[in-house]
This record gives sequence, C-alpha cells and structure tokens, in this order.
Amino acid sequence: MSTKTNACRILDSSQTEYTLHEYEWSEDQLDAFTVADKVGLPVNHLYKTLVLRGDKTGIIMACIPGDKELNLKGLAQVSGNKKVEMVQVKEIQALTGYIRGGVSPLGVKKKYPFYMDLTVTTVNPVSISAGRRGLQIFLDGKDLAAVSEAVLADITL
Repeated sequence: MSTKTNACRILDSSQTEYTLHEYEWSEDQLDAFTVADKVGLPVNHLYKTLVLRGDKTGIIMACIPGDKELNLKGLAQVSGNKKVEMVQVKEIQALTGYIRGGVSPLGVKKKYPFYMDLTVTTVNPVSISAGRRGLQIFLDGKDLAAVSEAVLADITL
C-alpha cells in the first residue's frame, strides 16, 4: 500500500475510518470527472479542494463536489469577504504544501478558514485527494466535515 500522507495521519489520529485508492494519473487529466472515473465513483462523490484569496480575510479554502462550480459570491458572503478569487496555480504549493491535482482539505501546512459545500454530509463515500496525485481517500462525508472542522455552507452553483 502507499506511503501515508499527512491527510492520512490526521485521519488515523482522529480514529476516522477511511480507505486509500491509487490510480494512474497524467498531467493533462487531473480534472474531477477523470479522477472519479478512475476511482470508480460518481463525480458528485469526488470533492475538489480549491484555494482562494479573500479581499478581507486573505487565504481561504473551499471543498465542493466535482460536478459543481464554486459560487464565488456565495463563498465571499459566508467568509466575510466582498470578493474572493482563485489563487494562481504557482502559489498553491507555497500556501498549502500540496501541488495542483493533489490538494487535500486535510494536512495543509497552515490552517486557513475552510468552507465545504453542505451536501458533503449526505455523501458516503466521499473521495478527496490524499495529498498527492494518484491517491484518493474515501470516507464518510460526515466524518470529513467533522475532522476538517469545515464551515458547511451552500457554496456551489
């Protein structure tokens, strides 16, 4: 089995049940639809983690179903910002410790305000990046919401 990632260690320390799933990845196929297909789940079970910058709060993170788009205005409102925008890809690793296509909502190198679409509590299993490309964690959405200490909100279009 794969080497444990920081995300796995967090789940282990909280005694949260999960499974790891490896898949073949390529640089041009990091989208949620492709990854969901490769791990055998519907795309709405695969949650993607996004890194954004708010005009008032600075860096924030959001996690949404793979088949949805982030509602920037909705996220701005729940996060206390007037405006939020995605950070540039080149900033992601310095901010989170993860690279694009491998950003996990768990084990980020600095704790940022974290918002998750409220649908996560109805999904089992939910799939998130384990913190590296080609490795996904499956766990109950309610457990993910609890362990990640997410603010649950309606943040998708």
